[in-house]
Amino acid sequence: MPTITRRNLLAAGAAAATTAPPQPRIELVTPLGAVTLLLRPDRAPLSANDFLRYVDAHAYDGGRFFRVVRADNDRGHPRIDVVQGGARPGVQQGPPVAHETTAHTGLLHVDGAISLTRDAPGTGSGAEFFICVGDQPGLDFGGRRNPDGQGFAVFGRVASGMDVVRRIWMMDATGHSDDVYTNGQILRAPVAIVSARRI
Repeated sequence: MPTITRRNLLAAGAAAATTAPPQPRIELVTPLGAVTLLLRPDRAPLSANDFLRYVDAHAYDGGRFFRVVRADNDRGHPRIDVVQGGARPGVQQGPPVAHETTAHTGLLHVDGAISLTRDAPGTGSGAEFFICVGDQPGLDFGGRRNPDGQGFAVFGRVASGMDVVRRIWMMDATGHSDDVYTNGQILRAPVAIVSARRI
């Protein structure tokens, strides 16, 4: 299995930029079924190509969907419904990418949108993402979910497999968390990402 390094992340990104179709498709295989993603590097090049770097380095093989946010466990405002996933534990992450707002890309947090997680703007990377369950305008630029109003960076959408995403979203979220904010949002049995490949 390839080892993630900054060098091979950059090399994979360069290859992606020269060989990727305008809207590459990625298949995430899980024990519950496959989720196919349609990425938009034409609209969100930094975010989409960073995600592709992790895919091409096989960093999502052995990753997992591990967090769900929904009405019964959300502590933020406005309330959101999302499923969060990430690369396999221990993967060395590359540098974060500059924040691409929805106002800039025109890609909104609609049902099935895939977006980068972040803390402050510009701290997100392709190593972790979330998928919207239903429309989530509070996550767009100007939305109130983050006090900074910058929203999150959408870089694609689910083309097929939202039934799998919704099954994950409804799973038992009583897993351990050391963070009060995410308590009750961590899956008791995280759902493995067996593989992530371009198709």
